[in-house]
Parts: sequence; C-alpha cells; structure tokens
Amino acid sequence: MIDRILVVDDEFLIRQLLEETGGRKGLEVVTAGSGEEAVEILAKEEFQMAFVDMKMHRMSGMDVLRFARKHCPGMLFVIMTAYGTVDTAIEAMKTGAFDFVIKPFSPDQMDILVEKGRLWLQLHERDSYFKQELSRQSGGVSGRAIGSSPQMKEVNRLIERVAPTRATVLITGESGTGKELIASEIHSLSDPNGDKPYIRMNCAAVPENLLESELFGHEKGAFTGAVERRVGRFELADGGTLLLDEIGEISQAMQAKLLRVLQESEFERVGGGKTIKVDVRVIASTNRDLKKEVEQNLFREDLYYRLNVFPIHLPPLRERTGDAVAIAGHYLSLQEAKLGRRFQLDASAEELIRKYSWPGNIRELQNVIERIAILEDGPVISAEAFPYDIISSLAGHVAECIGNHPETNSCADTFDMREIERRTIRKALAETGGNKTQAAALLGFSVRTLRNKLNEYNDIEDGVTA
Repeated sequence: MIDRILVVDDEFLIRQLLEETGGRKGLEVVTAGSGEEAVEILAKEEFQMAFVDMKMHRMSGMDVLRFARKHCPGMLFVIMTAYGTVDTAIEAMKTGAFDFVIKPFSPDQMDILVEKGRLWLQLHERDSYFKQELSRQSGGVSGRAIGSSPQMKEVNRLIERVAPTRATVLITGESGTGKELIASEIHSLSDPNGDKPYIRMNCAAVPENLLESELFGHEKGAFTGAVERRVGRFELADGGTLLLDEIGEISQAMQAKLLRVLQESEFERVGGGKTIKVDVRVIASTNRDLKKEVEQNLFREDLYYRLNVFPIHLPPLRERTGDAVAIAGHYLSLQEAKLGRRFQLDASAEELIRKYSWPGNIRELQNVIERIAILEDGPVISAEAFPYDIISSLAGHVAECIGNHPETNSCADTFDMREIERRTIRKALAETGGNKTQAAALLGFSVRTLRNKLNEYNDIEDGVTA
C-alpha cells in the first residue's frame, strides 16, 4: 500500500507538480525544498515512497538516499535526474534506489512509478516477513533456511558452499517453497558488507515484447514508446547478483539471447550498437522441470547446462512435515509482534500441521497462520481454528489430542470429525452473530451447505439468522 509520498526538489514547480499529481490520486504528498529538510522529515515521519532530485545545493539526492537506506529501509526511493546525470542515477540504483526518472517528465510517468511501487510492495511484503523469521530461526546468522529436516540441512550446506563463489545457481522447487528467499540469502552471504547490487526480475510478470528491454535496456527511439534511454537489469546488476525468477517462462528466442550473456558477459541495448561488458552473478529459479522441458524441446539444452552449474532443489513442505510446525510457530511469533497477543499451538494443531499436505507450501501455511491469528483471541490455538477445508480433508487421518485430559496430554488415534465440524460451525455462527450468509463465507462453503449441516447438527440452531 502506498498512501504517503515524500517529494524532495529545490525547484518549486517540480514540487508543486508532483504534489498536485499525487493529490489527484488520493495520495498524501509531503514536500521538501532541500536534502537537509528531507532528512529532518524522514527522521520523524514514515513514507512508502520518495521522489528525490539528484542534484541539489549542499546535500545531494545521493546523500538523502544513504540516510534513507540506514533509517528508512522499507521506503522505495525514486531518483529524479537531468540527462547529464544519468550515470549517477544508475549508481544510485545500484546503491539501493528503486528506480529513476529523467526530468522533465509527465504526471503519467509518476503514476506509472507509483503503481510499479505498489506491485513491488505486494510481491515482496510476505517474503520480507519470511526473511525475518529465517534470521530469528538461525539466531541472526544469514544463510539458514527454517527447518531441521535432512533435506533443509542439505540446502543450508549448499548455500554456504556456493555463496562465496561466482557460480551460476539454479534453484528449483514448487511454488511457495521459498526459492526467492534462498536466492537472497546466497547474495547476502556473498556480500557481507552490503555494497553490491542485488537485482531481481520475475520473468513471468514481464510481457514477452518487453522482456528484452527489461533485461538489456534500450536506447531512446528504439521502439514506439521508448522516449528515453533505459538501463536494463544486467547493467544494473553489474558487480553483483541478478535473480531471474521463473526462468522457465521465457521464450526460446529470448533463451538464445540470454545464453550469449551467460557465455560472453556482454550484450547490446535494444536499438543500440555499443557492446556492454558486465560482471554479473546469475541466480535462476523455476517451478518447472527444466530437464523434462529440454527433452520436449521446450527449453534450450545449452542454456539449461549454463544455468544448472550449481543446482539447489527445495523440497515441498509435505516431504518435510516436521519442519512445518517450526515454520508455523515462527509465523505465529510474527503475528504476536504485529497484533500484541500471545499464541501457542496445542498438540491437535501441531498434529494437523504435520498431517496436512500443504499444496501451496510455505506460502499457504503462512497465509493460514495469519488468518488464524487475526480471528483467534489466543493464547491456545487448536485444530478447530484451522480453515474448514483443511480440517475436512484430513478426516480419518489426523490424531486429535483429547482436551478433556490435559494432565496426560494423550491423543486419540483419529479426529472425531463430526465433533470438530460441529464446534467449527458453532464458532463461525458465534463470530457472525448467527448470520448464516456470513458464517458460510467464513467457513468457505455455500449457504445451502451450511443449512444442510445445521439440519444434521440440530443442536446448534439457537440464535441463527438468515
């Protein structure tokens, strides 16, 4: 979510233009006429995004960026620059700026950058939570993935071995297993001082006709809409790391162009003739079976072997169910800090987490825990707090700890699914004041199904409304 923006420029007209443009979009825009004023504001207030002029009297935009990186790490920083300082703007992006725009620019360009920032925050918010948890699990030591299973111990060992090298890494695994997190940890371990660029691109999120420009950049006038020279991801990542997420989604034509960069470390911008040399460590990730796609002639064999120098495979959560409880516990800790409440998984909840297959992997588990933490008052979280579709999918397969005998902490061999279902429906009706429509939505099935269930469990009809 972006609702507050800081605009820093020593030109009044620029500040006025961006303030009016942001205001029309419902944004709160705060302005500063100098770098010094911007630093004073940033020390006291919070913003999701800042537009900062590169060249100002005394304190430059780069000075403000350095302050923001240290004191406002979550803020997206857009550099505004004239043609003569484009190279400096590129350096700013390598230092941590989100993007840059060349002055003069139109209000539409500001709108595009704000929307791009919104999308970026949506994509990376959950991963940032996961990274915090990973650090807490390892006592603050980077390079450790959550879990003590043999599979994750091997993943951690591979991360430690490959991080100090410049080898190309291919990370494979199902969606939601944490591939981008592992890539980030490899880069962090390879860059302990934090001064090398780490550039990410989701290949599946970029239209095919724009992918080449995103990777290699373009010159002004290279195609319709190319109103300015644009630096690509490879150039921005020079000296550091480039993550190509979902590499299996790119076309074979683009695969050939990517192969050349990996082989020769050089390329040309779209519409340009100058060959640009770069030193970039590439990490690729995919949820596809690239070896099978090579056999089916869907992915270039030579590119596959260029990418697969150092493979790391992330197992799905269902293959390391013992880790799932630890991961859920850490997500509950995050929610405790956010919501100011204490939570604890009881034996029935832990058993459910271990037995459920988690088809959406860590991402699904994270979402479920967040939903439970919002709905539950705590402190004890039991199996019945989990979504109805998860509970119902485990009928006859999961052990439920008997709440009537806490002193023994004993468990039954199977869930009493009818009792779990009855309690879950009763709880949903209580939370919605007996409203069937709202309760059905909360439970995840139709009002008709709820009515059938109420007819089946006729002892929970009291206080129910339409």
